[in-house]
Amino acid sequence: MNALLAGGTRRSSPQITLGAVLLTLLILPTSVTGSGVALPHIDHDTHASLDALQWVVHGYNLTFASFMLACGSLADLVGRRRMFAVGAALFTGASLVSAVATNIILLDLVRGLAGVGAAALLTSGSSILATTFDGAARTKAFAAVGIATGAGLALGAMIAGVLADTLGWRAFYGSHALLMVLVLVAVPFMPESRSESAAKVDWTGTVTFVGSLFLLMLGMVEGPQWGWGSFGVLALLIGSVLLMVVFALVERRQEHPMFDLSLLRNGRFMALCLIPVVVTFAFVILLPLLPNYLVVANEASSKSAGAMMLLMTVPILIGPILAGKLIKWGWTARTVFAASLICLTVGVGWLALVLEPGVGAGALAGPLITLGIGLGLNFGLVDGAVLTVVPSQATGAAAGFLNTLRLGSEAVVIAAAGSALVNLLQNSLRDGLDRYPAYRGEPEDLANDVNAGDLDDALEKLPTDARSDLFDFVTDGFTDAWHVVLWASAVICALLSVAIYLMLGESKDESAPGEEAQEPAKGAPAVESVS
Repeated sequence: MNALLAGGTRRSSPQITLGAVLLTLLILPTSVTGSGVALPHIDHDTHASLDALQWVVHGYNLTFASFMLACGSLADLVGRRRMFAVGAALFTGASLVSAVATNIILLDLVRGLAGVGAAALLTSGSSILATTFDGAARTKAFAAVGIATGAGLALGAMIAGVLADTLGWRAFYGSHALLMVLVLVAVPFMPESRSESAAKVDWTGTVTFVGSLFLLMLGMVEGPQWGWGSFGVLALLIGSVLLMVVFALVERRQEHPMFDLSLLRNGRFMALCLIPVVVTFAFVILLPLLPNYLVVANEASSKSAGAMMLLMTVPILIGPILAGKLIKWGWTARTVFAASLICLTVGVGWLALVLEPGVGAGALAGPLITLGIGLGLNFGLVDGAVLTVVPSQATGAAAGFLNTLRLGSEAVVIAAAGSALVNLLQNSLRDGLDRYPAYRGEPEDLANDVNAGDLDDALEKLPTDARSDLFDFVTDGFTDAWHVVLWASAVICALLSVAIYLMLGESKDESAPGEEAQEPAKGAPAVESVS
């Protein structure tokens, strides 16, 4: 490790640098999409409670989102290659421990550490590419970044399903560790760079921000378990609000704040930052949650559930090409964004109409492909557009704010959607489970198992002739819960989309963002992330 952190003794190689960063950005998104598919297998092995099980996904999302800006500041201070090496070592070690962990608490903790490593890798990796390449070469490098990130997002669920069904869920995290070894080997061939004007890390802002997000997510995860009106849940939610107020007050007094709050007054900037929030409500919540529905309601294997998700994720690779052609044909960036938002809103509403037990690929293809095209149309375009609507001296802060809001909304909304499904299914089971006296368990326990993708354990405890009726009752209730969540998401997406379109109308030159998005600002993270 000391050799990796030491000054360069080998000549840096742009090709090896690009390859290492692309491999990293191929791996990071799979930790979100793949972990969701692996959850039923983890549940079978650990017999963990649902709230503990959910932190396998939530822990990674929380730390990934919360440490983005702190890691970016540290990279500027101590060196971007050094920070990349630390992130790679942390992610590798956490993945290795994840692969051998037998205790769910340990697994949750190391997934959180993996998120910190991911934040360090994403921020420093983007900066390394921006300082390694110039001009047209930099444009090509960041185009490759988009392809690698999209490929990781597209293939993560399928790869996790194949590995979990054939070699076990541990092989999924073990594969991350093995691939990251290749990245560690490449670190000595990367160039080192620092920012001459780097500011100190805003630790107070980081701690209050992380604390606020953690309390909010913990409150939402425990809400269905403890009761939404319980003292514990209310204390967590109030504590989250108080810490966010403290965070805002701290940032106003910082010379170099974690967030530049003045950016909130820029309407066009805020409109662009809200586009990833629509993506979260329509698309991202499905990545860790929908495979569990398919496993339960369709009695699908993890492999086939992951393969079904390809209908939604593969179109992401085509969307950016289509967006580029539309702009060349005279579409404004605002119009492309509008088309993207329409696809996302229609897609999630369409999914609510067709989702039912036993639904096949033919019925799911329309909404899932529409959702994938919707994300693909704004994939990377948002990042470039953001850098054109703020002053040049604020591009770093703007990019950091965008990525933190993107990842933060993903972490919070996934937790909220998962809790809503649990709560709705619990209510449904309480109202009708007494009609099935052969089942002697509690509604809460059954709801938790189902949301974790496991109905088999409950059915195996019943006489054979009672299994079919209980299966139909539970999957119907689970489907009703999904319908509520999907329709609520569609309404939120529609309202946000209208607001975004109107806010973008303040632009005097609507074509500028699309035209200038080809080359990201030096040092700004230009990666479209959905982990």
